[in-house]
Amino acid sequence: MKTTISVIKADIGSLAGHHIVHPDTMAAANKVLASAKEQGIILDYYITHVGDDLQLIMTHTRGELDTRVHETAWNAFKEAAKIAKDLGLYAAGQDLLSDSFSGNVRGLGPGVAEMEIEERASEPIAIFMADKTEPGAYNLPLYKIFADPFNTPGLVIDPTMHGGFKFEVLDVYQGEAVMLSAPQEIYDLLALIGTPARYVIRRIYRNEDNLLAAVVSIERLNLIAGKYVGKDDPVMIVRLQHGLPALGEVLEAFAFPHLVPGWMRGSHYGPLMPVSQRDAKATRFDGPPRLLGLGFNVKNGRLVGPTDLFDDPAFDETRRLANIVADYMRRHGPFMPHRLEPTEMEYTTLPLILEKLKGRFKKESDVYKAKESIYAKEEGQGHD
Repeated sequence: MKTTISVIKADIGSLAGHHIVHPDTMAAANKVLASAKEQGIILDYYITHVGDDLQLIMTHTRGELDTRVHETAWNAFKEAAKIAKDLGLYAAGQDLLSDSFSGNVRGLGPGVAEMEIEERASEPIAIFMADKTEPGAYNLPLYKIFADPFNTPGLVIDPTMHGGFKFEVLDVYQGEAVMLSAPQEIYDLLALIGTPARYVIRRIYRNEDNLLAAVVSIERLNLIAGKYVGKDDPVMIVRLQHGLPALGEVLEAFAFPHLVPGWMRGSHYGPLMPVSQRDAKATRFDGPPRLLGLGFNVKNGRLVGPTDLFDDPAFDETRRLANIVADYMRRHGPFMPHRLEPTEMEYTTLPLILEKLKGRFKKESDVYKAKESIYAKEEGQGHD
């Protein structure tokens, strides 16, 4: 029997701005998932939040993109959004881009990471959930975890990892993917994933046997909706140990709070700060971008755990550095490199401002002609 792990998230409304999920909305989602478990649609579940995103972690035996599982998640989000609207929460139902369900939630707004696996005797996994950033935020840490021996010594000393891993990289603008193997093609890999706004690591497999090791949600709400409706706030599932990176190797990749796009209005670069569940709320400038990590074991489809992976003083210095970087970036105000580059800003509300000013832009040659005309007129008046 294969087990499927489905992590599906959505922003269904938040207390006091884009800040934190209200507990009543989580309770509404819990009723839907509890009913689905009683009906045998899912085997087990866990509900949590990161910032203003409601996170549904589910296990079942129905495979990826199953209609009944996705419909369960959709109904949970809809019920939670109803409560959000009743409470007058901000941006109620923001990530639900349709009024009707159409088989699965892909393209409807929620983010999805799923993997179908043959459970090992012990199946440890880590689930990462980010707020105020986009799927490419995982590119750098995933490279470190699965391709960089300075981060992951198992790539050198563990015979089952020594053959390396292959990365499925998606071009989110063209909808095309390429498979690249590490270490053989790391330069080609870096040439792509160093542009995380466009090229996103979607899945990672072990080279020697194609074992699925990691999955990332790749939905970009701005591309789905055609305008800015919120950052994508990606989720990720990573399998651990037994010929895969150890938990400590995976977490080490997040000890450096690298810059990611998102933060305030989805329009600024900021440091990705790993936090505990109690600190998984977006406050300063709607951030800085937050990352929650939960560890589980999966046994016969049952979730054992979780453990709060970043609730550890070992990450205090990472958070301190993230705060220093946040201070530095904020001092740039509306200037780059704090504000995103123009291609990314096209999907925010900035184009509305540019449209307003459109008729006031003049060609440089026209400006010179106007000045010359003025100067000529002034000189003529001077001769009089």
